[in-house]
Amino acid sequence: RFLHAAFYVGSKDFYRWLRELPPERERAIGMTRVSHINELYGGREALERLQRRDARFFNTCMMTTLFGAAVSDGLDDGRVVSGVGGQYNFVAMGHALEEGRSVLMFRASRDNGSGPASNIVFNYGHVTIPRHLRDLAITEYGIADLRDRSDEDCVKAMLAISDARFVDALAAQAQAAGKLARDFTIPHAWRGNTPERLTARLKPYRQMGLLPDYPLGSDFTEVEQRLVRALQWLKAQTASRSGKLRLLLSALRAAPSSDREALARMGLDAPAGLRQRLLAGAVSLGLRATA
Repeated sequence: RFLHAAFYVGSKDFYRWLRELPPERERAIGMTRVSHINELYGGREALERLQRRDARFFNTCMMTTLFGAAVSDGLDDGRVVSGVGGQYNFVAMGHALEEGRSVLMFRASRDNGSGPASNIVFNYGHVTIPRHLRDLAITEYGIADLRDRSDEDCVKAMLAISDARFVDALAAQAQAAGKLARDFTIPHAWRGNTPERLTARLKPYRQMGLLPDYPLGSDFTEVEQRLVRALQWLKAQTASRSGKLRLLLSALRAAPSSDREALARMGLDAPAGLRQRLLAGAVSLGLRATA
């Protein structure tokens, strides 16, 4: 067996691939209990350690502190976003196995409705993974290796993969708390951690088709994929009351998109009445902004 798994999820093409596997390959995928996947300890610990040599445990989270604690399942005001699932188990196994590593991935920033916000914070009132289990953190700007490092070294490593728009404020917080030397200066290279620069660097590869939105396949048609991007853009633009008003005014004046297929998929290719014209204008704005 080359894989143990408790469940799988994907596109119809993925399920078709699974159904059409030759018997010897199908037997090599061992479907088993979630507890077997998530746990190291028990009656078969010696075997599990042998089978999980050099294991790498990947998870995603919402936010991470400068000291490596991760926020994955809830907010500090008590709101629950999701269950923890096996994340804690995977992180703990990454430390319990001799050559294991835990990897937490997240976006460096988000749009919270009133503007951009950093997903790397100095501290947070609710954490899913404590700082003593810090290991590898990955954002779109790089990798921070936090294991066995001092708080100051962790702060520097996390600043290096932060969105440049927030790096000065984060460094100032760490300096005020005595976690970063007062004479520390932000390296010039970190100033390049911006969405615009990243988009420009990746653009040639996207144009060559090497970075599709759904690299593992999707049930969305090409038209629907264009609409997904447009609707996500609209969601971000209308997160605040003022944003909704600005979009409404722009939609009133917007010319119909040249992407007639997308408008037809939304039933807005021949809008009737003010409401449909506003919707068609809004979708047209989104299609143009994300083309």
